[in-house]
Amino acid sequence: MSAANRNRRLQKEIQDIHKDTHSGISLTSAKSHSPEITDFTRFHGHFRGPPDTPYEGGFYTVDIHITGEYPFKPPEMRFVTRIWHPNVSSQTGAICLDTLGSAWSPVLTLKSALISLQSLLSSPEPKDPQDAEVASMLLTRPEEFAHVAREWAVRYADAPKPTPGSGRTGASTSGSSSGGGSGGGGNDEAALKERRKAEDKEKKKVEERRRREAYHGYNAAMIERFTGMGFQVEQVVAAFEYVEIDKAGGEEYELEEEYIGDVTARLFGEM
Repeated sequence: MSAANRNRRLQKEIQDIHKDTHSGISLTSAKSHSPEITDFTRFHGHFRGPPDTPYEGGFYTVDIHITGEYPFKPPEMRFVTRIWHPNVSSQTGAICLDTLGSAWSPVLTLKSALISLQSLLSSPEPKDPQDAEVASMLLTRPEEFAHVAREWAVRYADAPKPTPGSGRTGASTSGSSSGGGSGGGGNDEAALKERRKAEDKEKKKVEERRRREAYHGYNAAMIERFTGMGFQVEQVVAAFEYVEIDKAGGEEYELEEEYIGDVTARLFGEM
């Protein structure tokens, strides 16, 4: 992909992130720390630590380097904010994540990569570590791991300090129930549940039929790889048809890089 086409794609990816107010993902210039990004080779990604983790409420910054092989090779990312996590080096910020390595695909985006990083904080993989010391602590002394991870979140990511004595608890279960309501009321409730279940089932069948029609016979997962870049289903289907992608009876299969490049170019108006 030429530098001009790559920059055009990056501009759209950056715009999509700026417009998305729900994901909590943001990008800024690595030099000026402004949302106005003019250098498309290096910038910073930001996100909050996910809830119910030691990182909750922390503000994490990731350095992003775009090579000349993007999007066919993943962006190079490392944590700028220090973090105590088995899949991130506590010294260098280097990251061990399939999405940024063998599982990368040209249909993935900066946004999907940053969301994967945020998800990694909720689901650490100590058996495939970047930092062996942290992984060992998580596996053998999980409570100590949680304590140190929270300390680092407070110290380096500006996470709020826990209130003394305010230990987290899981969802509470109600130990009491109303004693009345026996007899016919139970039968009515059961009938209502069955009716709702039938209605939901029918609604799902209608939605599935409409979705299949919208995909024009293409496999949904193949289309959704491109809708994840911010395009509408209709745009992706039209691009598939323009490039003459084989429908393969609706079965999923791996697109060759040449076809991925053609579909991407069509979506960005380059052919």
